[in-house]
Amino acid sequence: MISLIDTLSWVCLAAGGLFAAIGGLGLLRMPDFFTRMHAASLIDTMGAGLILLGLLLQAGFGLVAMKLLMLAGLIFLSSPTSTHALAKAALAKGIEPLLAKREDRSSKP
Repeated sequence: MISLIDTLSWVCLAAGGLFAAIGGLGLLRMPDFFTRMHAASLIDTMGAGLILLGLLLQAGFGLVAMKLLMLAGLIFLSSPTSTHALAKAALAKGIEPLLAKREDRSSKP
């Protein structure tokens, strides 16, 4: 049973690290602010979530597990709030999302 928990924990830790690496690569490779913000949210939700789950499985029940659960709650409450605030501030500043090429709308009937 313990080897199953250890294996599941390491799978979660490895998958969380993989998601964090992919999100970090996305921060470097994405073309504009809004797609980079999306890559950063991938790190927060999947990367940190799986890493915390793997650590929670390793910690067992106790004070450390409660601290990890409080940290997960803080991340999952503050991340969407900060992402929303950043997006609204960028839109208010005049930064537009990079979408498909805009066609001349005046030529259409």
